[in-house]
Amino acid sequence: MNKVVNYCKDVYNELVNKTTWPAWNELFSSARVVMIASLIIALVILAMDLIFEYLLKGIYSVL
Repeated sequence: MNKVVNYCKDVYNELVNKTTWPAWNELFSSARVVMIASLIIALVILAMDLIFEYLLKGIYSVL
């Protein structure tokens, strides 16, 4: 049990004293980049899905 308590204390010490946290403007900027990248990737996947749907409907209509 003592190992667990020491581990928790070490983790807390690491997070409070040794970790550097980003400023709010850096965090906001990074979040904006992630949201824009996610939107672009989602649009690319949507376009691929629509293209494959169109192609497969064309193939199945011939068969």
